[in-house]
Amino acid sequence: MEQRIQKIVANLWFEKVAEEAVRYYVSIFKNASIGRILYYSQEGFEIHHMAEGTVLTVEFTLEGQKFLALNGDSAFKFTEAVSFIINCESQEEIDYYWNRLTVGGDEEAQNCGWLKDKFGVSWQVSPVQLDDMLADSDPERVKRVTKVMLEMKKLDLAELQKAFEG
Repeated sequence: MEQRIQKIVANLWFEKVAEEAVRYYVSIFKNASIGRILYYSQEGFEIHHMAEGTVLTVEFTLEGQKFLALNGDSAFKFTEAVSFIINCESQEEIDYYWNRLTVGGDEEAQNCGWLKDKFGVSWQVSPVQLDDMLADSDPERVKRVTKVMLEMKKLDLAELQKAFEG
């Protein structure tokens, strides 16, 4: 059977902690795995300055989405301009991801379901119901949900639903 190649893969540049970050994410997501791990060779040392045998890249999959983690230097940092949305079916699921991904992360970056983990990667932990609430045809419902959401760090599905229902 021919394996289909994912057309677009997110490449995440970590400052010398790619393997540690991947093992962390794989421990959090239930449907997750680590694929190939490639290593730096002596070739190109004058450019990359990484010791031969140091991890270069780690392929991994979270919930069917393939990623690549690159071990690099401090040239690039993550920003909130790119984040990964975790669509959650229940408050229990929201709590599960929020409680794990916020450990060691930037508390100042926690707002409206957004968080920044200990590696600087931004995530949005969001109930799937929220999209329908915000797309509702009743502008008053949308206004109430938005107001409540903007006051939250971790999203509370029951409070959002209460605001939606008025």
